[in-house]
Amino acid sequence: MEQVVLLDAAGNPIGTAPKRDVHTTDTPLHLAFSCWVLGPEGLLLTRRALSKLTWPGVWTNSFCGHPAPGEAVEGAILRRAHTELGLGHDCFSTLDCILPEFQYRAADSSGVVENEICPVYVARLHPDAQLAPNPAEVDSVAWVAPEKLIAAADATPFAFSPWLVAELADQRLRDAITGNRMP
Repeated sequence: MEQVVLLDAAGNPIGTAPKRDVHTTDTPLHLAFSCWVLGPEGLLLTRRALSKLTWPGVWTNSFCGHPAPGEAVEGAILRRAHTELGLGHDCFSTLDCILPEFQYRAADSSGVVENEICPVYVARLHPDAQLAPNPAEVDSVAWVAPEKLIAAADATPFAFSPWLVAELADQRLRDAITGNRMP
């Protein structure tokens, strides 16, 4: 059973709980991560599987997840890259934390709440890495020009996950994915 790390308001671990029990209409603050993948074809977006508890079928960043108790965030990123996208543990040439302090709270239309301290990473995909999305996690993938995604998220934020929109509101992430200040 997958466990998540519960946090106090200052971001300190205060316990753990089963992931399936945490995401409710009263979700406690917990640790997560968000990863944006850059490849030769641009920036990888994913459409969440229709079976997902929160924001099913919504377009979002490359992938997200929760570090297990005692697991480094970077290790969780590699684990989830494999689980969601079928990527091997050597799939990234770089992995950089761009927004270490990112935090958000959002409720989807069903009332389920996300309430996370969620460091945001940008990864550069090895040129020979091959995607094999897991249909239980990912409905669709698309490679997009970062500038076009930024324009779309600014114009139609309702078309994307709330964390994608909130993360892209930070200029540091915009710079990292457009190459203005590549990690």
